[in-house]
Amino acid sequence: MADAEVAVVGAGVVGSATALALARRGVAVALLEAEPEPGLAASGTNSGVVHTGFDSPPAELETELILRSAALREPILDVLGVPLLRCGAVLRPLETGQREAIAGLADNARRNGVEARLLDDGTLEVPGESITDPVAYTLALAGAAERHGAELRTGFRVTRIERLDGNLLLESEGEGEDRVRCRVAVNCAGLFADRVARLAGDDSFEVYPRKGEFLVFDPPEPLDRILLPVPTARTKGVLVFPTIDGKVAAGPTAIDQEDKEDWSVRPEAAGDILPRATAMWPPLTDAEPIAAYAGLRPAGRGVNYLIGPSRACHGLVNVAAIRSTGLTASLGIAERVCAIVQELGIELGPEQPLDPGTPPRRGGPWWRRTAEHLAA
Repeated sequence: MADAEVAVVGAGVVGSATALALARRGVAVALLEAEPEPGLAASGTNSGVVHTGFDSPPAELETELILRSAALREPILDVLGVPLLRCGAVLRPLETGQREAIAGLADNARRNGVEARLLDDGTLEVPGESITDPVAYTLALAGAAERHGAELRTGFRVTRIERLDGNLLLESEGEGEDRVRCRVAVNCAGLFADRVARLAGDDSFEVYPRKGEFLVFDPPEPLDRILLPVPTARTKGVLVFPTIDGKVAAGPTAIDQEDKEDWSVRPEAAGDILPRATAMWPPLTDAEPIAAYAGLRPAGRGVNYLIGPSRACHGLVNVAAIRSTGLTASLGIAERVCAIVQELGIELGPEQPLDPGTPPRRGGPWWRRTAEHLAA
């Protein structure tokens, strides 16, 4: 049995960022991941778009953490060697009535302090929108956490949580029973955050999978910006964007389902994506996708960005219902969790300079890696 001051459950982008933030403050951290390595679930099937928050509702926690992350991100990505394509984004009115909606988004951007330019033809330009490799991002954060002293334990699927002498005991079952004892457990388990919480007696929230399917293309011509649709209250809609490795991707869909293990791309996905994508970028009209993948976003029933101590289990901190903006907001979330952990009695020292290490190298493109793993 191993001991840690804080156990972080889940080594997706949010869990890895949290482990790094705590480890840099001198906390003894165990980062527990059910899969063979970090970033093999929702974080690895993200679009890779780094949002500015121009369209996020002002004063909401999600928006606050997106904006805070923007102030934290570039120095960290620069040191860790994570690629970031600063290409900007554009929204064009394609239907009657969309000019008014886009003008409202320009006003929203101003309220959030995000640079955006509304042109005479109704087009909105958002120069700060960017693209990254979400797998490289996650692996870089997890690797940096290890260099700062965190212990990464893969194949650790939490199946039991027990209070023991004022601590929490987390158990994993597999080839051999494994245990970690900690003072505080931070639940960053993504799609399974509700199950982890229930192991500690907390049934206060529920997470369900919202499937987002993407098509990947060899670009028929260069695309130098992210093309965004006018978002709805439920989804940001289908977008078209360049990838870090020179491809073009279109998606996602937004299919609510119950099965947290169904990462398949539906046969009708192309029919849902292509008409919307080609309306924004006609060069895709005759293009054939070279790949498709699906991500499952951990959506909360009636809750979004649930971050705070559990009322049912002292020492448990839930970080749940973090949807597609989790990649963007991860550093701000981690900073917020550090403050919560400190309030629970864990002493945090001064933040140490970030150890750059070596940028993670993985064979093949990120958009193929997770899809192939989940299909195996």
